[in-house]
Amino acid sequence: MKRKKVVVGMSGGVDSSVAAWLLLQQGYEVWGVTMQIWQDEEPEQVEENGGCCGLSAVEDARRVASRLEIPHYVMNFKKDFQEKVIDYFMDEYLHGRTPNPCIACNRYVKWESLLRRSMEIGADYIATGHYARIDLLPNGRYALKMSKTAAKDQTYALYNLTQEQLSRTLMPVGEYSKDEIRRFAEDLGLPVAHKPDSQEICFVPDKDYARFIEEHAGVKIPEGNFVWTDGTVIGKHKGITHYTVGQRKGLGLSMGRPVVVLEIRPETNEVVIGETEDVFSDRLRADRLNWMAVEAPESEMRCLAKIRYNHAGAMCTVRRVGKDEVECIFDEPVRAVTPGQAVVFYNGDYVAGGGTILGSC
Repeated sequence: MKRKKVVVGMSGGVDSSVAAWLLLQQGYEVWGVTMQIWQDEEPEQVEENGGCCGLSAVEDARRVASRLEIPHYVMNFKKDFQEKVIDYFMDEYLHGRTPNPCIACNRYVKWESLLRRSMEIGADYIATGHYARIDLLPNGRYALKMSKTAAKDQTYALYNLTQEQLSRTLMPVGEYSKDEIRRFAEDLGLPVAHKPDSQEICFVPDKDYARFIEEHAGVKIPEGNFVWTDGTVIGKHKGITHYTVGQRKGLGLSMGRPVVVLEIRPETNEVVIGETEDVFSDRLRADRLNWMAVEAPESEMRCLAKIRYNHAGAMCTVRRVGKDEVECIFDEPVRAVTPGQAVVFYNGDYVAGGGTILGSC
């Protein structure tokens, strides 16, 4: 029987490296592919920015592929990454929203572009080192299932994958804990066994998003007013790209007590400040929906919702208020509902669906 071919997106990290080995153990014909998406680093930056997207990722992935005795290729996706991730990232901040570039990269680059190219060269599946699992449910739909250990679960950042993408994806790492994955790598003698995980947005390694946007969008972000909830001007801000809903630090305001960003108003170039308790809300609206374990619900649906990657989740009722819009009503108020971020709905361990937060309501 002919072996199925799998293209593994090898980032040069330990997770994708072990994913390739696990698939070999399962009998697949494995090809390693490293995606070049933004790498234009200076040589001295290569070691410092050795995450999933740095230039060093190519060399690390090549060394692992050689150790596993599998072919390794480099594919250029810089154009796709610029349009679908970087341009989106800058546009969202310029419009007062807080983007999630990793979600955009997963859907439109790591899956849409890589999957299309992989099918063109004869692959049956693509695979990644994400901590998640994929099941075909009794209702005939594919859905993401949380990984074996919640501490490393990555389903939140993958909620936007389509049914077609899920049907052609393998995620072997989701059955293991991070410690188990590192032990596999150690036992195999992989050179990336102890490589640290990448933590920040790969194309802004210094975390200065405002500077990056000014340099790459070719615009000067103007200063504006901090205003209190009643409209009173209480100070000057450095430009709206420096702030996000829920932010407390770095405001430069002397109010005699902690205060927090409640809203960003790009149309008036204002950042609204309020009391700590004002940043809690019991409902939100979201659009750009993607349904996964379920079809788009016609009536109300009870589920657990996460409004950011590190949010533990909160129980809520979800109801449709438009063709591509839902309202999410929480049992208890949640902190910092942030426009531009994702809200992801869970039925037990499965991702029911999700969307992009429009704001609290």
